[in-house]
This record gives sequence, C-alpha cells and structure tokens, in this order.
Amino acid sequence: MIRVAILGGGIGAQHLEAYDQLEEFVVTHLVDQDAERSAALCGDRITPLSSIEDALFADVDVIDICLPPHLHAPVAIGALEAGKHVICEKPLATSLEQVNAISSAATASGKSVFPVFQYRFGPAFDQLRALQVAGLVGAPRAASLETHWNRDAEYYAIQWRGTWAGEQGGAVLGHAIHAHDLLGTFMAPIVGVTARLGTLVNPIETEDTAALIFELEGGALATSSITLGAASDETRLRLVYEHLTATSHTNPYAPAEGTWQFKARDPERQREVGAICETASRNLPGFAGFLTEVGKALNGTPNTAVTLAEGTASIELVTAIYAAHRDGTRVALPLESDHTLHAGWQP
Repeated sequence: MIRVAILGGGIGAQHLEAYDQLEEFVVTHLVDQDAERSAALCGDRITPLSSIEDALFADVDVIDICLPPHLHAPVAIGALEAGKHVICEKPLATSLEQVNAISSAATASGKSVFPVFQYRFGPAFDQLRALQVAGLVGAPRAASLETHWNRDAEYYAIQWRGTWAGEQGGAVLGHAIHAHDLLGTFMAPIVGVTARLGTLVNPIETEDTAALIFELEGGALATSSITLGAASDETRLRLVYEHLTATSHTNPYAPAEGTWQFKARDPERQREVGAICETASRNLPGFAGFLTEVGKALNGTPNTAVTLAEGTASIELVTAIYAAHRDGTRVALPLESDHTLHAGWQP
C-alpha cells in the first residue's frame, strides 16, 4: 500500500477522489489552510495536518503537491530531501533553474518525481495509441490546438492568481500547458516556437491571451490559440497525420473523455480504423489513469507514468514561449544551458 499526504485541498480534492478508486494507494494525511474544507475532505479516515513541514516528516511514501505554483519547487525539493516520492501539479516549477534543483534533489535522494499531466489518460488517447501501434496513423503533418476558457473576476479573487509573485505566469503556464503536453506526447517533440502574448480580458499582471506557432521534430507545424475570455470553457485538438486526422470533442478539462473523430485519409481504410477504435483497451481516465501509472512505476512494473524529463520539457517550452514573445523572434528548442531566462521568465 502506497501512503500519500496531499498538500492543498483545492485541486487536491480531485486527486483524493482518484486515489479512492485505486487499491494500491491510501491517503493518510492532508494539509489545507481552509479548516472547513479540510474537515470535509478528511472525515474520520485522514489525518489533517496544520503545516507542510508536518506532512514532509509524516509516515508516508508520497507527497502530492497541490499548492500555488510559486511553492511547487521548494516544497518538492523539501519532500525529496525528506525521503519522499513527489507528485506535483502543473507547473512542476517556474524556471529551468528550479527544475535542475528538483532533478538534483531527486538524484541525491533516489526518489521519483511525477509531474501531473492527467489529460493524457482517457478513452480517446487509448484509441489513438492503438491506431499508432496498428500503423494506421503515420507521421505528424499539422495540428491546431484551442484552449478557449472563461476566467472572470471571481476566478481572480483568489489573491495569488493573475500575479507574477503567486502564479508566476498566465494562460501559457497555467492553462494551455496541458494541450502543449499532448502535442509533444502524441505527435512529436517541439523544436521551435514563435509567440505573441497579450492581456486583453482581465485586469491582471500575467497574460490571458496567446497565439503560438510550433515547429515539430520531423517538420510538422502546429498552432495554439489561447484565451481566457471565451463565452464558455472549451478545449479543441485537431491532429493531422500522414494517414489519419484526429479531431477531439470540446470537453475542456478532460479532452480524452469526449467522443473523437478518427478519419482515415484513404476511405478504404476507415473500416479498419473503426475496428481498432472499437477494440482498443479502456484504461481509467484523468487523475485515476495518471495515478494508476504512478503506482506501477513505484511498484517497479512497466508503465507510462509521466516522467521528470517530460515535466522538464514542459517548463523548457514555457520558457521558450516567453522568450519568443519578448524578443519577437523564433526560439529553438532545446534551449542552451545559459539561456537568458534560465533563472525564470518573471519580470
């Protein structure tokens, strides 16, 4: 049984719901500043703690970090130094310098770090993986990503949101990071980016609008359109491959759980595509699917858990996006180790 302490009862409540679906985990401790929320989540089965430090030295195997972004790196390093494995909500860190410090702490402790990218898990991506294995997809050609969500004054009433000090970034860091992870996971690594960012919707410090162009390994091109001023929350992905086009549902927070269209370029292969989709394995979606793979990794069995290297790539991409916007030029990936934004993109 893998024992877990959750830090933060906001998104942490969804983590707890996922843990409760899995036999290999037990949540034993929870830290939250909201006493009422903490009591509701803990009930009589979870021990509430008053401080992060208490959790780091509790009798647990994993620290699950669901805190504001500016706390992710220091708490992750503290947990590793305390001999715990780490699960960390996005973003893993807010600079490449912090990522390197996390990596060094992980190496020194011999413990693992699992950045949270739960969007990867769900029926649609089970189908896409099966189609790729069957050879029905081919090379990436083009993609369009839409992260069109609605964030208003009520959302930004939480003090740290929309600030460089607390959130450490805007829509690029806290919202579209999932869509960009999916692009790199299911198409190809991103090797170049051009970016324009804006603050057009709310009176905040960070960006809430962006238009990005990505160049992928192998030559494919992708666009990412981001706004927090849409009428409703929608995420839309259109992935065009050599032999097949995959078009998502508009489910904003679980795109893999909506009904996708998988259309063969050769109409004569459509029946084969349909048959593969019908018989593809169905794994648990979202956080439960993500945590299932973490459990396998911790138990030493084959897995598709999100790795520290993949979390590092997500922060490297964010760094490149901010650099591309500020310099008004294309930025190549991977970044040089002495890049001017290595220590952070915050003004």
